[in-house]
Amino acid sequence: MKCCPIDNTFKLIGKKFTVLIIRDMMKNKTRFNQFLDSIEGINPKILSARLKEMEKTGLIKRKVYSEIPVRVEYFITEKGIALKPILDQMASFSIQYCSRDVFKDGKPRTLSQTYLIEKNRS
Repeated sequence: MKCCPIDNTFKLIGKKFTVLIIRDMMKNKTRFNQFLDSIEGINPKILSARLKEMEKTGLIKRKVYSEIPVRVEYFITEKGIALKPILDQMASFSIQYCSRDVFKDGKPRTLSQTYLIEKNRS
């Protein structure tokens, strides 16, 4: 082997905020300001850097619309979408084993129950 596959995946998604940007893209958020509003603690400089890194690694694509003012949207690629099962497993782990940190009532839930709760809030 040339390198550890787990380490290689972590190099793609392991930087702070990267998985949260992917999460938002899977929820159909595509604009810079949507990410800023949705991701607690991120600033424009870091967001810009992460988006460039993710585009370079093929996780997302950037589309510039020739409008005035210029509009830029980001879209998740097939490679980025392939991370969904990994992110779902990460969420499932926290939901089951760290429920006191995740939920106000501290009760464990399943991933599908959590998605239903989120969906009802929207």
